[in-house]
Amino acid sequence: MNIGPNSLQSELECLATCERVLGYEFKNKALLKLSLTHASVAPTRLNSNERMEFLGDSVLGMVVCDRLFARFPEDEEGQLTQLKSEVVSRTACAQLAGSLGLIRFVYMGKGLHQASEVPSSVLAGVFESIIAAIYLDGGFDAAYQFISNNLDGLISHAAETAHNRNSKSKLQQWTQKELGLTPTYKLLSETGPDHSKNFQVSAVIGANSYPSAWGMNKKEAEQKAALNALQELQDKTETSSDSGS
Repeated sequence: MNIGPNSLQSELECLATCERVLGYEFKNKALLKLSLTHASVAPTRLNSNERMEFLGDSVLGMVVCDRLFARFPEDEEGQLTQLKSEVVSRTACAQLAGSLGLIRFVYMGKGLHQASEVPSSVLAGVFESIIAAIYLDGGFDAAYQFISNNLDGLISHAAETAHNRNSKSKLQQWTQKELGLTPTYKLLSETGPDHSKNFQVSAVIGANSYPSAWGMNKKEAEQKAALNALQELQDKTETSSDSGS
C-alpha cells in the first residue's frame, strides 16, 4: 500500500501547507508533488523525485558557489571548495529538510513511514528535489532566494568552523614570529560519559595561560583555545601600539 503525507488531509491542503513552510507558492503544483514523491511509491523511477534531485543538487551548488565567492573575497580556491563541500553536503541538506519538517509531506512507502527514523538520504534528496521544483516553476531567481534564505546560517557556521580550524597554525605562526615561542595546550577538565565527553583546554605560551575553551573533542577545544589566545595577544599588541603613538 502506498502512503501519502497525511491521510487525514486532502492532497491540496497538504501541498498548500508545504508551500507555506517553504515560503514559495507554486504555479505548477505537480512539480511540488513530484519533488515530494519517493521512489518507494512511484510506478517507475522516472515518476519519482530522483531526476529532480539530480537537478537540484546542481542548482544548489551553483548558488552556494556564488554566495561564497561574493562573501569571502580573500579566500583562495581551496578554502572556498572546503566551505562549499560542508554547506552542500548530504548531511547539511538532510538537517535543513529536518528543520523545515519536510518529512510530513513526503509520499513514500509504508515501510519508510513506519520506520523509527527516516534515512538522512531521503531527507537530503527531498530538499534537493524541492530546489529543482522551485527552479523549474519560478526560475533561477526564485531558487536563489529559497536557497539563500535557508543556507545563510550554514554558510556562516561553515566559515566560523573553517576559521577555528586554522587557529592553531595562525597562533603558532604569530607567537614564533613575535615572541620566539611555540604554544602548548593544557587539558584543564573533561566532563560527560565516555561516548559524549566535553573537554576544557587552555593555550599556554611561555609562562602565560590564556582563556580556556570547551570542545566536543580535544582537537576542537584546542582550536578554540588557540583562537582565544590569538585574539587576546593581538588585542594587547594593538593597545600597546595605540598608546605608544
